[in-house]
Amino acid sequence: MNTAALLAGLPARISDIPRRWAERTPHAHALHDGQRHWTYAELADAVTQAAAQLRRWQLRPGDRLAVIGENCVSQVVLSFAAAELDAWLVHINGRLSAREVDVILRHSGARLAIYLPSPASPETSAHAEHHAAVTEHTPLGPWMVSALNPHCTPEPVHAAGEEQIAALIYTTGTTGNPKGVMLTHRNLLFIAAVSSTLRGLTPSDRAYGVLPMTHVYGLTSVMLGTLYAGACLYLCPRFTPEALLNALRDDRLTIVQGVPAMYARLLAHLGGVQKKMETHLRFAYAGGSPLMPTLKAQVEQLLGVPLHNGYGLTETAPTVSQTRLDQPRSDTSVGQAIPGIDIRVEVGADGGDTGELWVRGPNVMRGYYQEPALTAAVLREDGWLNTGDIVRQDADGALFIAGRTKELIIHSGFNVYPLEVETVLNAHPAVTQSAVIGRAASDGDEDVVAFVEPDPRHTITSEELSHYLAQQLAPYKRPSQIILMAALPAAATGKILKHRLR
Repeated sequence: MNTAALLAGLPARISDIPRRWAERTPHAHALHDGQRHWTYAELADAVTQAAAQLRRWQLRPGDRLAVIGENCVSQVVLSFAAAELDAWLVHINGRLSAREVDVILRHSGARLAIYLPSPASPETSAHAEHHAAVTEHTPLGPWMVSALNPHCTPEPVHAAGEEQIAALIYTTGTTGNPKGVMLTHRNLLFIAAVSSTLRGLTPSDRAYGVLPMTHVYGLTSVMLGTLYAGACLYLCPRFTPEALLNALRDDRLTIVQGVPAMYARLLAHLGGVQKKMETHLRFAYAGGSPLMPTLKAQVEQLLGVPLHNGYGLTETAPTVSQTRLDQPRSDTSVGQAIPGIDIRVEVGADGGDTGELWVRGPNVMRGYYQEPALTAAVLREDGWLNTGDIVRQDADGALFIAGRTKELIIHSGFNVYPLEVETVLNAHPAVTQSAVIGRAASDGDEDVVAFVEPDPRHTITSEELSHYLAQQLAPYKRPSQIILMAALPAAATGKILKHRLR
C-alpha cells in the first residue's frame, strides 16, 4: 500500500464519501435498513436535506450535535450532515442509562440533541421524553429534537477541513467516567481508507452493520470503511443470532465484522458447531475485545472462512493493527501495525519480552475534550500516544495483547495480567466469557477475583473452575474468588464493563 498516495488522495471531510459515489455510481446500493435499499444518490440527497434542516435549527460550525439512537439510516445521514456544517458529531447509544446520557450531554455542551426513536430502541424514546424533545417530521421519519442549548459556545473551526474535529466519541473508561475523544476528519478518513484497502473491499461487497455507530469501531471501520469503498452496508440496530443468520442467508453478506461476544452468542444459539454453513462470506473479522483460541477455531469451522483479528482504541480512531487477508493466522495475534503509522514497545527496567505500546500516526486523536491534563498524560507533543496496553511483538512484527497497564494486579509481589487468567477461563467449555479484576485486601495486597458467565448448555460450579485453574496457572495467578453470573455487564459493543464489577 502506498500510504503517501493514500493520504494525498483523501477528501477533506467524511461527507465527501457519499458525494463521490453519488457522482460515480448514483444507482448503486449504499444502505439497506431492513426494509429497502438506499442508493448513493438517495443518500447524498438525504445528507443535503438534513444539512439544510440543521442550519434552519441554528446549528453552527463548531457546535456539538448530539445524536441519540441505534443503527439506522438517520444516524448515517446525520453523521455526514454534521460534517457539512463543520459541527462536531456526538453519537450516543440509546441503550445508555438516563444518567449516562445526561453526563455526555452536559460534558459535550451540545447545542442540539436529536433523538431517533424506533421500535427497536424504546429507550431512545424514553430519553427524548425525559429531555422534553419535540417530534419533527422529516423525510427520514420522525425525529425528536431538543430545545437549543443557549449556553453552547462554538469551538474554533480549523482553516483546513481535514483538521476540523468531526466526532466527539465518549469512552466508557475504566473508572466509569467517560472521556470525550476528539477525532478529526483526517483521523476518520485515514482509518476508513486503510480498513477498506486492507480488507480488499469493492462496490460489490455487502457488509453487516450491527456494531453500534455510537462506538468508534462501528462508526469508522464498519460504516465509513464500507461506504468509502462504494459497498453496501446492511444496517441492524441490535445483534441477535437469528438476525445474523437471516442476513447471511437472505442478504448474501460477503463481510461480517463483530466482537468476540457476538460470535460466542451465535455458537451458543446453534448449540455449537454442527456443520459448515453455506454462505457468501469472503472473510469474517473480530475486534473490540480479546479473541480466545477456542472461539476462533470454532467460528472458522462454522463459517468456513478465516476469522481475522485486530486491535485498536477510541483514541486511534480505532485501528492500530490487524491480520492480513492474504496471511490468515492460526494464533490469536492482533496482527501487524497498519501501514502509515509508527509503533514502539517500551519494555520496563526488568526487561522481558512485553512492554507498553505507543502509537503515532494520522489516526491519533487531537486529545480529550476539555481535559488538558488527561491529554498530556497520554499524548506527547511529538505525537506519540501511550495506549496503556501491554503487548508482545514477534519477529515478524505481529502483536499479541498481554493486558492493560491500569488493570495490572499485584498479588503477593507478582504481576498478574487479567487477560491471561481470562484466556484460560474462557477456554473451558462451560464458560461463555469472564472478567478478572483486582480487589484491595486488608493487608495492602490485591486479591484476584474472577467473574464468570457460564455457557447455558453446561453446568459448572466455582469449585470445579478453581480445580481447573489449579492445573493451568501458577498459584499467585489463581483467583481467590470466582463469582458466577447469568450475564456480565456489557456495553452495546459487547465490551465487558469492569468498572461495574468493581
